[in-house]
Amino acid sequence: MNFLSGIICLCLTWLLIQALHVISRSKAIPKRLPPGPTPFPLIGNLLELGDKPHKSLAKLSEVHGPIMSLKLGQVTTVVISSGAMAKEVLQIHDQHLSNRTIPDALRAHRHDEFSLPFIPVSTRWRNLRKICTEQIFSNKTLDAYQAIRHKKVQDLLADTHQSSLNGEAVDVGRAAFKTTLNLLSTTIFSVDLADPNSDTAREYKEIVWNVMKEIGRPNLADYFPVLKNMDPQRVRHRLAIHFGKILELFDRMRAHPLRAVPIPV
Repeated sequence: MNFLSGIICLCLTWLLIQALHVISRSKAIPKRLPPGPTPFPLIGNLLELGDKPHKSLAKLSEVHGPIMSLKLGQVTTVVISSGAMAKEVLQIHDQHLSNRTIPDALRAHRHDEFSLPFIPVSTRWRNLRKICTEQIFSNKTLDAYQAIRHKKVQDLLADTHQSSLNGEAVDVGRAAFKTTLNLLSTTIFSVDLADPNSDTAREYKEIVWNVMKEIGRPNLADYFPVLKNMDPQRVRHRLAIHFGKILELFDRMRAHPLRAVPIPV
């Protein structure tokens, strides 16, 4: 019991020291930030977001203007809430503001360093984008897979027609996602990953669902960077397990002999 109490005291002391360090740094370094609500110590403006953050931000923008700054825990955040300011950020100054905050969970398997959607604009990012443009999205490559696209569109029309005959409503978003996923997976692995009769497809769907659940889970480490190394909610740990399963699944699919895709004449 005494040992456990000592560990708890050490952890609380470490957190207090880190909190005081963060507060002292924030006061020592003046920042030119847009106006915004006064943050509370440590937690910032988290309590002002409520259970419907989009509505809370809309109300705050009526007071503080179309561009305002918030403190989410210890993370400074700038909120844009008008079309004119969004154009300034996304079109005029996009090169300076194109990077994004990466959720701590995505550090699993160093996903934040190698995944094209998340790495910062840099030489590596430009090289990866160049490879995608020249090797995947070039006219020659797209023309080579025209038969696959034709087949998947025919499958989409057949599914929609069958739903119509059965008197069932068509979920357009789900149908489009299924077609896109099958197009990509057939092109890369010769497997329909949205096929409900496939064991591989069911396994993939379950893993992706778990990944999305963990990424969408509120994580203290995203708002208090001093907790990143601790991973207090074990979100990054669980996501690393799911990423490992996806990589293992892809390795199995790559080892499977690719089937030929029939080309309609």
